Amino acid sequence: MKQVIVSAVLIFISVLQAQDTLMMKRTYWVKKANPRSPVIDGKANETVWQNVYSGNNFIQFEPQPGIKPSQKTDFKICYDEKNLYVLIKAYDAEPEKIISLVARRDEIDQSDAVGIILDTYFDRRTAFEFTVNVAGVKFDGIFSNDSRFEIDKSWDPVWEVATAIDDDGWVAEMKIPFNQLRFSAKEEQIWGLEVFRYIHRLQEFSVWQYMPKDASGFVSNFGYLKGLNIAVPRRIEILPYAVSQYHTYESESGNPFSTGHESKITGGMDGKIGLSGNITADFTINPDFGQVEADPSEVNLTAFETFFEEKRPFFIEGKNIFQFPLGIGDGDFARETLFYSRRIGRVPQHEPDLSDDEYFYSPAQTSILGAAKISGKTAHGWSLGILDAVTAQENGQIDSLGIRRKEVVEPFTNYFISRLQRDFKEGNTFVGGILTATNRNINQSYLNYINRSAYTAGFDFTHQWDEKTYFVDLKLAASHVRGHPDAIYEVQTASARYFQRPDANYLNLDPHRTSLSGHGGSFDIGKQGNGRFRYVLGGVWRSPGFELNDVGYLQRADQILQFTWIGYRMVNPAWIFRQFEFNANQWNGWNFGFEKLYTGGNINGGGQFKNYWGFYTGINREEDGLSIYFLRGGPAFLQEGGWNNWYQIYSDSRKPWQFRIRGNNFIGDDKISRFHRFSLNLFLKPSHRFNISLSPFFMFNKENLQYVDTIDKNGEDRYILAKLIQNTVGMELRVNYSLSPELSIQYYGQPFISAGSYNNYKRVTNPRASRYEDRFHLFSSAEIEADPENGMYLIDEDRNGDPDYAFEYPDFNFKQFRSNLVVRWEYRPGSILYLVWSQGLTVEDEFGDFSFQRDTKDLFKAQPSNIYLVKLNYWFSL
Repeated sequence: MKQVIVSAVLIFISVLQAQDTLMMKRTYWVKKANPRSPVIDGKANETVWQNVYSGNNFIQFEPQPGIKPSQKTDFKICYDEKNLYVLIKAYDAEPEKIISLVARRDEIDQSDAVGIILDTYFDRRTAFEFTVNVAGVKFDGIFSNDSRFEIDKSWDPVWEVATAIDDDGWVAEMKIPFNQLRFSAKEEQIWGLEVFRYIHRLQEFSVWQYMPKDASGFVSNFGYLKGLNIAVPRRIEILPYAVSQYHTYESESGNPFSTGHESKITGGMDGKIGLSGNITADFTINPDFGQVEADPSEVNLTAFETFFEEKRPFFIEGKNIFQFPLGIGDGDFARETLFYSRRIGRVPQHEPDLSDDEYFYSPAQTSILGAAKISGKTAHGWSLGILDAVTAQENGQIDSLGIRRKEVVEPFTNYFISRLQRDFKEGNTFVGGILTATNRNINQSYLNYINRSAYTAGFDFTHQWDEKTYFVDLKLAASHVRGHPDAIYEVQTASARYFQRPDANYLNLDPHRTSLSGHGGSFDIGKQGNGRFRYVLGGVWRSPGFELNDVGYLQRADQILQFTWIGYRMVNPAWIFRQFEFNANQWNGWNFGFEKLYTGGNINGGGQFKNYWGFYTGINREEDGLSIYFLRGGPAFLQEGGWNNWYQIYSDSRKPWQFRIRGNNFIGDDKISRFHRFSLNLFLKPSHRFNISLSPFFMFNKENLQYVDTIDKNGEDRYILAKLIQNTVGMELRVNYSLSPELSIQYYGQPFISAGSYNNYKRVTNPRASRYEDRFHLFSSAEIEADPENGMYLIDEDRNGDPDYAFEYPDFNFKQFRSNLVVRWEYRPGSILYLVWSQGLTVEDEFGDFSFQRDTKDLFKAQPSNIYLVKLNYWFSL
């Protein structure tokens, strides 16, 4: 018995020692290239590599954290005055099974890969990744906030790499110029370092510096790169471009602005200047985004603006520096932020009233005359971001019987954003702030409804402790807008706040105001890692006067949200799972009149099986709630609750064919309203150069109380509702063919059809009635009559034969097909030639019935709008 106890103690001690060994920070001592710098050819046969220390003994991160990988990996690093050189040898006992995929830059998910990540600021929060797959396709990105999930993939530094397969596996050889990195001037550099390898057929991820999968941080767990003794390089990069564009579309008889074709040649320039080793100035003059993919089609029946992702390269790169999100989770608050870059270069806001004999032309987008940003991090821990952009005064043209005049459709505008953060205690605490300013030069009285100026300010504080296991996070924000009383009236009555609500006695609609201020923020505290259980308790608020939409994004003000979340994560393989998680949430919401708006909760969970298939599902319960937005400025309306469930199932991503099924179902407590959405994603890889993604979807929406219109009847508002039956089908098709990592052809197409039919028209009678049927009155056949000649419904409330008011047919049938074909050739490092063909087909009808065969036929009979574009840029490094 005594021997058994001693043996058990020794085993326990050995386990602890093994764990301590795993968690020890490793150091790689880099040497100068000797006798000469290596040639980047993937052969790795130069003498210099024989004189360099080898890093090895990788450890699995996935799927079995902490154990020896199935295959051996070594790496070597050296440097000269201008470049860092990296050699990674990926041994493989079965080299014939190595998976290689030729694709466009940053698209390497479906193949074996190796990479290096460098924390050059050594702030334990920010890092630069350089990865390559077997075919030589590059992936690069910037990690922020010490999170492996927050990565800016748009960053495209200019660096060299070569790969080769041999009898022992494969080799990657990299050359990373120091002028593409950011670091402080020091006598000896110390950087964070991680080197990793991914084996696709095993979905095995191994790392040089081990970190637990449940660790709270990412960059803070890196090992060290020491021995660098380099000077800060000069960094000046210039990227001029030229664009030739030809546009064809359906001409309109009698419209002098719609001739059926347009052409133009433009040019501009992007650039970077290193102000110091870790501070960079980026600028752009007359930027062109002609090669950017179009936004997806949609039919928006809500009162709120749709959020669209930024796709323009100048604003995507480095966006993490300027981010100040106020939202939490993935609900209504999730996308709200003080800086929404889509405001810069927006669609012109003004549309003039025209007479019958007038035609109008307006630019599709506001021209960006120039923009510049300064970003980086000082040696003392200050993260800095300053962005300034100037957009042109855009003029539309009005033609009246051949006589033309100009009318301003968007004023000259300056946008300014500044972001500052300071790290303390090795990245465990940081404090920051943001300031934004929008100023417009408005000289026309008909533009008085647009804000003349808008300012926001934000403060954020985060503290983490116990190895970043626990955290507390606080964000505060304030807004102030100024303008003519017409503009501030527009802000007060906008869908985000609706000050005109007749039952909102805590609000004051003032048509004489020339400014409006508000505040918002969030607070949360919880456990974020280092264990299977995690939890968060927090709250979010937006005061009624809070406004961000001049250069930010805000859907709903006048709300207070409380939430709780608890989650369980199993990150190591066990039973039938490779990994598994389960979550539970609850929430409550109020307005600033302290009226309860909503109460709900959900449970969700899912995982990946050991055969690499996986699933995720959840169920959500929302109780009856008071909506202050439903009647679009009318009184609050008591809406029925309901049940919502969602699910997804996906297949083994290692295979040349994959699929993912998603679904979402909502059943309302009124027993009538329901929503169903089903989508299927198919991914096919016929060869290592060619892949296809096909994503059809179908949506059915049946809403018993859909808002239609607000009508004035002798000084009293009538809020009209109806039952809506909406059918939507669509598909996203992506085809990618890559002749080499530098030359690719990509096609994107999205056919989209949505039809909505309205019936059972009602008017609101008692919007807060506890009994559902008492909240509205259903019009009888004696009260409502269709007027098809004018496309109107006539309402005779008192049934005296004389209509009291009318509203338009709301039925719709919307069909659209957007497609994009892009040939991209990086003919030299950093220099790219684009050949682009974009086509748009759009048909809108006023009938609401849905017929897939008829609607598809009508769509493809429509006259297309085609854009043919050639764009050439050339990268200089001085």
